[in-house]
Amino acid sequence: QLQFVESGGGLVQPGGSLRLSCAASGFTLDDYAIGWFRQAPGKERERISCITTTGRSTKYADSVKGRFTISRDNAKNTVYLQMNSLKTEDTAIYYCAAAAGFRLCEYLHAESEYGIWGQGTQVTVSS
Repeated sequence: QLQFVESGGGLVQPGGSLRLSCAASGFTLDDYAIGWFRQAPGKERERISCITTTGRSTKYADSVKGRFTISRDNAKNTVYLQMNSLKTEDTAIYYCAAAAGFRLCEYLHAESEYGIWGQGTQVTVSS
């Protein structure tokens, strides 16, 4: 079974940090670009970051640029999202997803491009 196991979510105060992890199970991460998405209450799910198979190219939504960092460790079959300077508006359920093939993040905005999804992890930013 191809799946991700997500971890690292929780409750944090504004200005704090969290690191989300996404461990791949049943497949090798090397052959997949990875996207992080989030869905806030009452809003559509949006892609906030993406990293190519080699990790050489990354993309960020304007709302998280400069605060979030995506990375991957193919040897550990795991991807990460380091989130710093968190704001209340970052409160959402966060999902990792994998898109097969050696593709650029510019072409991987749509959810339909991703075939494997994590179960989601709740991040709540509140004082």
